[in-house]
Amino acid sequence: MPAPLSVPPLWPRSRRLRCPGTPPVLRLGLVALLLAGLGGCGGAWRDTYFQKGVDRLTQDEVREKLGPPHTAKTPVLGGESLWTYRFALSERDLERWSPTFLADASRAAGALLGRGAEAPKPTLYCYRYTLTFNEEKVLTRWKRDECVPGTREQLTAR
Repeated sequence: MPAPLSVPPLWPRSRRLRCPGTPPVLRLGLVALLLAGLGGCGGAWRDTYFQKGVDRLTQDEVREKLGPPHTAKTPVLGGESLWTYRFALSERDLERWSPTFLADASRAAGALLGRGAEAPKPTLYCYRYTLTFNEEKVLTRWKRDECVPGTREQLTAR
């Protein structure tokens, strides 16, 4: 019978990270926080939802996910319907990839250890999603615009 293969560790024992006195549950929790933060990359989830839903999502499915639209324009004689939703999005929601998950994980870990400081609240921007549905009530187009154009640029220029 052949001997089992031995895989060498990534780091020698002398260079491994050691946390004496730290409970394994806490270490596992910190790793879970970091992995959860990595999963938060990708920008606003609504963008992905609508992008993947073009020519597939129905008005009923959108209403079930997001609730009733803030405004809905449906022509009496048929044609395309326009729905709008308004949402408050933070800078983190708008970025494709944001390394802020490291800071978030650090704050969460500090809070677990009882050393958390009150973090500043993120600045929120109003964005309007305009959804266009065809006569069969299927999403055909969507776009995201600022509720008041130029607001984000003015606030971030300071």
